[in-house]
Amino acid sequence: MHGIDYGIVALYLTAIVSIGLYLQRKASRGIDSYFLGNRNMPWWALASSGMSSNLDISGTMIIAALIYALGVKGFYIELRGGVTLIMAFLMIYMGKWNRRSGAMTLAEWMELRFGKGTQGQAARLITAIASIIMTIAMVTYFALGGGKFLDSFLGLHNYLGLPSEFWAAAILIAVAMIYTVASGLYGVVWTDVFQGFLIFGAILYMASKAFAITLPEEFSISLPLFDGGFERYTTTLKEWTSVLPATKLDIDQASQYSIYNLFGIAISFYILKVVLEGSGGTGNYMLQRYFAARNDREAGLLSAFWIFLLSFRWIFIGAIAVIGVSLGSQISDPELVLPAVVNTLPIGVKGFLVAGLMAAGMSTFDSTVNAGAAYWVKDIYQLYINPKASHKQLMRHSYMASIIIVIFGLGLMLIFKNINSVWGWITMSIGSGMLIPMLLRWYWSRMNGWGFAIGMVSGMIAAIIFKAIAPEGTTEYAMFAVASSSSLFGTIFGTLFTTPTDEKTLTKFYNITRPFGTWNRFKNKLAKDDIIAIDSENKRDIFSTFIAVPWQIVFFLFMMSIMFKNWTSVTILGILLAILTTTLYFSWYKHLSMEVKVK
Repeated sequence: MHGIDYGIVALYLTAIVSIGLYLQRKASRGIDSYFLGNRNMPWWALASSGMSSNLDISGTMIIAALIYALGVKGFYIELRGGVTLIMAFLMIYMGKWNRRSGAMTLAEWMELRFGKGTQGQAARLITAIASIIMTIAMVTYFALGGGKFLDSFLGLHNYLGLPSEFWAAAILIAVAMIYTVASGLYGVVWTDVFQGFLIFGAILYMASKAFAITLPEEFSISLPLFDGGFERYTTTLKEWTSVLPATKLDIDQASQYSIYNLFGIAISFYILKVVLEGSGGTGNYMLQRYFAARNDREAGLLSAFWIFLLSFRWIFIGAIAVIGVSLGSQISDPELVLPAVVNTLPIGVKGFLVAGLMAAGMSTFDSTVNAGAAYWVKDIYQLYINPKASHKQLMRHSYMASIIIVIFGLGLMLIFKNINSVWGWITMSIGSGMLIPMLLRWYWSRMNGWGFAIGMVSGMIAAIIFKAIAPEGTTEYAMFAVASSSSLFGTIFGTLFTTPTDEKTLTKFYNITRPFGTWNRFKNKLAKDDIIAIDSENKRDIFSTFIAVPWQIVFFLFMMSIMFKNWTSVTILGILLAILTTTLYFSWYKHLSMEVKVK
């Protein structure tokens, strides 16, 4: 980069660190301030922060690589996690269910569901440990993408036997750590809002640049091979921009992307995973925004605004893919399409884009680390190690936990070399090991804390062991099947062969949360008016979810198709989007303020 570009990046870094340090005093009033912003932050700021956190460098590089290599088919692969389809479920009902708990972390939520006895404590401890492991994995994922991207511009060298990508990631993380550790969720949210302006500036510039490009009817793209090399393949513009998913792909078995050849089966598993994950709720930094929401209405509004903002990510991804294809043979590694495109930009603009993408990367990192540290402080240290910890001790452990999580995440970066491989493992293996207990805790009233704990442990151990012994080229749906089936068996076994949760705890949980499922004996104890109101709310939510999922998919495809100038797809998708949006207005939006209060 030119000196002007470095100056722009330096100015940006100084600005976000200054915001974080400015908010330090407000965040250090207590752990409720540090991790949840005192539950008094505006919904639009929480949504803006969520969007910035989702638009990370690693994810953007993976998705850009898949769209560049496979066209719109790459979108369907990213149903596994990159489309963030769980937002549809959070928007309709899962967000408000979580907010009603009044918890600070997912682990603390376990006490509301399973009680404060032994089984509740077991579920809480296992959830905290699993969430910390997932946080470390996410830091590794962030470090791989951030390091790979930033190394393209800094020109660092190997040092102390460690690759230059490691040192690039360390620089990026060190800067983000300063404001994340100092200011907690206050710093995370408000720096994310500030960074959002940079991100949108980058999106608009790249969109205008890509829109001026007309791709040929036939062109070649590059695919990664299992032996570490790359090979070019020819495709057509019609095939590349088609929004209709295929049942099979015909990719050479030597390519890493050949694991997607049974495309219909792979997509079916991705959709199953999304439905299970969405119906069971999320964790970590996404869930933290809902715990921080003021009420049911704002939980819904922040979700809708979050999805709207995320739709622009697909304009950006589409733009990067179009420009990448236009570069021809300059692209070898698809995961380097993003930095290759940025390298074509003029002086000044390049610095602005690099700063915007660094903003996106650090937004993901700060949210993940802040949420992960909460599990150590609230659910392990304060609960088991030092119940009488002072305010000063709790804050000290908040800082220390953030730093230790980052150190472990950076260390794992030396093991994983490919961003797509670690993302596939996180979403389709280790994440899938948590899906079944996370799902059943809401809908199966008989499920207890032991079932949850045993199910989580079974799924995660299976995911880790399978990763260690599985041969190269193992499909992601095989990972999903092993982890989720192990988790299902553990959950059912642990529940049926241990003591049920006491009735008082279950009654309290139902009256506060009011989920659908096998809860009729608790609902029938309520007043007739309450039963009618709850039934009406549940029916609306179920119907609206069936509308919201395709609405989000159509919305994102519509935005990306604009960049591909596939006007037939844009027209059809636009009509579908209008119909689905109108339906959601009447079935969901008009009822947002109708929060049922059980007497």
